[in-house]
Amino acid sequence: MVVTGLCFVAVTALVKTLQGRLPAAEAAFLRYAMGLVFLIPMWGVLRQQRPTPRQWRLHAMRGVFQTIAVAMWFFAMSRIPLAEVTAMNYLNPIFVTLLAVFVLGERLAVRRILAICVALLGAVIILRPGFRTLDPGHFAMLVTASGFAASYLIAKILSGEVPAGVVVGMMSVTVTIGLAPLAWMVWVWPTLWELGVLFGVACFATAGHFTMTLAFKAAPVTVTQPVTFLQLVWSVTLGALLFDEAIDPWVIGGGGLIMAAVVFITWREAILKRRVTPVVGEAKQ
Repeated sequence: MVVTGLCFVAVTALVKTLQGRLPAAEAAFLRYAMGLVFLIPMWGVLRQQRPTPRQWRLHAMRGVFQTIAVAMWFFAMSRIPLAEVTAMNYLNPIFVTLLAVFVLGERLAVRRILAICVALLGAVIILRPGFRTLDPGHFAMLVTASGFAASYLIAKILSGEVPAGVVVGMMSVTVTIGLAPLAWMVWVWPTLWELGVLFGVACFATAGHFTMTLAFKAAPVTVTQPVTFLQLVWSVTLGALLFDEAIDPWVIGGGGLIMAAVVFITWREAILKRRVTPVVGEAKQ
């Protein structure tokens, strides 16, 4: 998870170096289009799949949500500091929890409701509406977090029906298709350096998802989740050193509150699963 955090911070830093010269939709499209090269090992599995009409609809819906979220994320990166993007990205699990109530019919206990309130308070501390002028990038990050949350829930549904490689592969293909017309409408010819940067983004993003999968296999989420807070530390450091971004204690404090709420929700879910899931020896008795 430490390596995963470094990879994802490298992704945000590389996108930041583009300084918004390329339109957000085009930059996102090029990143996903070049990332398709990593699907080559999965091509055989993808060709063998025969999705049902319902699964096609789910793949398409996920592609729409992911396309909007990715485009908004690239836009936010060109507008607001690295630390604020990272801190607001911590809202993803909170939105997943809220959407699960309406989509999957899950119930919210009082403790989880309080944790969500703490996370939303953290978001308010980061944004500080009324005390400063909010940038469109802040609103874009709210759309990003909610879009990624919807995409995650659909992926959770699909993961119980099709192989993981198919879930990832179909997302990459549908997002590339979804971003293509948006990129075409605002197309600016990229330089070789910009193409190299976006290929680096694709490489680090793929590596980050791979190492995250290894982390989830090696340890429970209650162990891996708190480590993601280091991303905020590294984002603040990189922003200050490479992009002359001021260190904002409000962003660090708000991000800390959001992360604490996410860790608490993760820990509570793990405790509840232990109560209802038999240990290895019990099922045989």
